[in-house]
Amino acid sequence: MRGTAFTETMLGTVRLDAETRERRIRLDLRAEAEAVLRPHRTTPARLTGRVRISGFADDPRADGDLEVSPLARRRIRYQLAFTADGRRLTLDGWKSVAARRPVESMTVLPFTLYEGDARVGEGVLRFPLATGLAPFLLSFRFPRRESGAEHFPPRWNGAPGRTEVWYTTLTDPASGTGVWLHHEVTAPADGSEPFAHGWVAAFPREGVVRHARFGPVPWTRPTDGFAGDNVTATPGQLAGSADDFHWKLTERPQGTPLFTFPRWSWRRPLLPAAQMLPAARATYEGEFTYGEQALTLRGAPGASARIYGHGNAHRWTWLHAELGGGDVLEIVAAVSTRPGLRRLPPLVFLRLRRRGRTWPRRAERSAIGWLGLGRFRAAFGLPRWTVTGRTALRRIRVEVHQPAERTLTLEYRDPDGARAVCRNSESADAHIVLERWWGRWRPEASWLLDGTAHAEAGER
Repeated sequence: MRGTAFTETMLGTVRLDAETRERRIRLDLRAEAEAVLRPHRTTPARLTGRVRISGFADDPRADGDLEVSPLARRRIRYQLAFTADGRRLTLDGWKSVAARRPVESMTVLPFTLYEGDARVGEGVLRFPLATGLAPFLLSFRFPRRESGAEHFPPRWNGAPGRTEVWYTTLTDPASGTGVWLHHEVTAPADGSEPFAHGWVAAFPREGVVRHARFGPVPWTRPTDGFAGDNVTATPGQLAGSADDFHWKLTERPQGTPLFTFPRWSWRRPLLPAAQMLPAARATYEGEFTYGEQALTLRGAPGASARIYGHGNAHRWTWLHAELGGGDVLEIVAAVSTRPGLRRLPPLVFLRLRRRGRTWPRRAERSAIGWLGLGRFRAAFGLPRWTVTGRTALRRIRVEVHQPAERTLTLEYRDPDGARAVCRNSESADAHIVLERWWGRWRPEASWLLDGTAHAEAGER
């Protein structure tokens, strides 16, 4: 089944009801529909992107809905929620499609701004044909649609010496607090009964990092996700309690799953372990409390991932970076525990999803290059570690900083009983530079994440 994805930029003006002057407004949007667009039908789509209003708003995490119905209802409707000056506003408008003036009607978007049910302004947006038409047409993609929910059911088949993980990381946009929910099933290598356990942690921008563990309890083999010790993780829902932590969250995935390792390695577990993201980008709503702290999450950006394999690598690093505008970067770099392979440099799996396209195109490319040449490289260490690499026309450098005061050290056991230690920060810093070859290397994009990157370094 195919879907549709495209990007669109619109420019215009808006006048707030409390003001007499007009302000400039710009929308940079990405639309993703579950079906191929057909003009004679009504097609719903999700909107994400950036809203900028001069002197008033600059929200790179706007989200909403698009209704494309040029013939059936003769309109294309936009409903977009964004934050401006600490207020949550909604832009509501539509292009009224008319046969007598098709170009004008398809490129002009009158809209009204609301705060809740109260109107706070109005304006007009226009699609810039001269500069926007070519990028708009070239942005169209018809990706294969794949539901993240199908990757949530447990994969463990009863074999000893396996571990399976469901984990979610997110950042509260109001307080900057990072949240980590880790759910794990361990089937010991000695054949004893599997057990469920995990932990929850909070990483405030200022203050002490706190965590609590749950389990271990016997694994009850649920069919739709993780369940154990009053903690559940199922498609779209995360709930539980551990010590003084309590949470009940709704997850709203945006976009398709992302396979950090090759897709075949997830479907056929031939490698020591594999990782993928059912929800590479998602927003979270709900309550998360610990101690005297209470977070009410509204549109919190984050992601959910899955791991299945024989246990942890000998050494590893991990990064999840929400880059804004629908872009996301996922990195796993690891050294195998297997004799012989342990002496090799780290294998790097890097996936950058930008403007609806994933680079490198194949997951194997960053790990093994071309016949071993051109593989990406990782330099382990704390508090800083780096990943660098290039393909024929692009190269990237990623530098991650995990400040000690924002890093949590946890110890646990692999299925073989070996000790593993991870050092995780859900409020890390990251600097990412992407360059493209145009006769020489020139900057294509860069991102600086201040306390919003999710990172980890670990070892056995």
